[in-house]
Amino acid sequence: MLGYEGLEVINPEGGTDDAEEEALRGRWKQEDRDSYWKMMHKYIGSDVTSLVTLPVIIFEPMTMLQKMAELMEYCELLEQADQCEDPYMRMAYASTWAVSVYFAYQRTWKPFNPILGETYEMVNHQGITFLAEQVSHHPPMGVAHCENEHFTYDITSKVKTKFLGNSVEIYPVGRTRVTLKKSGVVLDLVPPLTKVNNLIFGRTWIDSPGEMVMTNLTTGDKVVLYFQPCGWFGAGRYEVDGYVYSAEEEPKIMISGKWNTSMSCQPCDQEGEPLPGTELKEIWRIAPAPQNDKYQYTHFAHKINSFETAPKKLLASDSRLRPDRYALEKGDMSKSGAEKSRLEEQQRAEKRTREAKGEQFTPRWFNLTDVVAPTPWGELDVYEYNGKYTEHRAAIDGSSAADETDVTSIEFNPWQYGVCCTDCCAISSFHAFVVLWPSPPLVKLQFFRK
Repeated sequence: MLGYEGLEVINPEGGTDDAEEEALRGRWKQEDRDSYWKMMHKYIGSDVTSLVTLPVIIFEPMTMLQKMAELMEYCELLEQADQCEDPYMRMAYASTWAVSVYFAYQRTWKPFNPILGETYEMVNHQGITFLAEQVSHHPPMGVAHCENEHFTYDITSKVKTKFLGNSVEIYPVGRTRVTLKKSGVVLDLVPPLTKVNNLIFGRTWIDSPGEMVMTNLTTGDKVVLYFQPCGWFGAGRYEVDGYVYSAEEEPKIMISGKWNTSMSCQPCDQEGEPLPGTELKEIWRIAPAPQNDKYQYTHFAHKINSFETAPKKLLASDSRLRPDRYALEKGDMSKSGAEKSRLEEQQRAEKRTREAKGEQFTPRWFNLTDVVAPTPWGELDVYEYNGKYTEHRAAIDGSSAADETDVTSIEFNPWQYGVCCTDCCAISSFHAFVVLWPSPPLVKLQFFRK
């Protein structure tokens, strides 16, 4: 998940010219690429989701839990689906919502892996309340619940990867459920895999070729959308097309467009051809994005990182409060790297303490169910929202006490055994200096006793 987003694809297979041009952008120097390749080539064929510690030079100031919330940028499409009386147009709106996030997902900067117990809360957007929690570290698993007056959204996500040398395939092992409140229908979503190309050599770019399937579990209707693979000279990149099918598998609505621009639909006959007298109707268009943004963030991505979308009395475990993320956002890469190492070491110390006590980590806001869901890439243990956060938030919102806390002063605290567990306190007797040696992406930690 390295490289630079927003570039025209000249040669999807990469090449020397691409590498030289990319190096001039200041992201990767040739010696950095060579060093990284020496470190990574032994992982070819492996799942590198949590095997490799990566330098902050390739990170964006956002965690994976926040990235999960980006799917809510165009959640008004779910509201339109909820209010729609036509069952097939309802599916067109809902599936287009699922497509809309791919513009944001094409960023090639890597988000921070959440700390076990870390959370992310979001309000003040389309009337939703969004909550995500990291429920497992090995394997990394995030769970989220989102709700407003029109829909509820629940996901259990366990990303699986396969490193292929100069590319990595990302398999979205997960279960997504959307319930539309007016009709009561429940929707299931299975997205395509994502492939990060030219990971080390050449110009990095992301593609998600394959089928996205959204199924109405209540009626049997479904949408099958095909994400075209990128060909030479960028041919076919961004293009999406497919149909809404009835439970009897008859095409009812054709859907087409580009996931980085807009999506449209039109009623069709049983052969999949447009019905006479109908027109192609645009149902979604990408919002304008900031120009020359360092991380290619949308305006919504900036809102996700800001405290304007944070609720009153933000949980101390919230991603916004991570010192490594915040330092990177402020441009202090050295401090970000040091804080990232400190948090990772404290997480390892918590694991040792937990094992010594014979205890297990228990999520605060989600419960593990007995459901094991099949996916195209393996089975998944499913978590469900336990409702405790709704009670927690209602108690805070119903309180008349003024909250004068400076939210930026809250210390990040996802820890099970307190801010400073025993093992981590031993480490505090050392000064840690992060030495970039000889330059990113290699990081050397040196410890000196006080």
